[in-house]
Amino acid sequence: MVKLKSEIEVGCPCCGSSLIIDTNLGRIISHEEPERTDKPQLNEAREILAKEAVRREELFNQSVQAEKTRGAALSKRFEEALQEAQNEPVTKPTRGFDLD
Repeated sequence: MVKLKSEIEVGCPCCGSSLIIDTNLGRIISHEEPERTDKPQLNEAREILAKEAVRREELFNQSVQAEKTRGAALSKRFEEALQEAQNEPVTKPTRGFDLD
């Protein structure tokens, strides 16, 4: 790609990518990311897929267990709220125009 006089090339200090900035436009017109060093190899694909399958299965089992105990937890919270409501004294609600 031909560089114009108004274009400058700058390296990003965070990720190491190369940015080409047009000073007339005041914008980034191009960038190139550096080659990743932690790319997975093709021979590791089976292991990676197996690990992900195990992780998905664990997450699914956790959600199933949470859903099984959810009903009991909600029932317990309802009973506690009902007990609190029964223990509160019955009072006449205060209306806004009663306070005048």
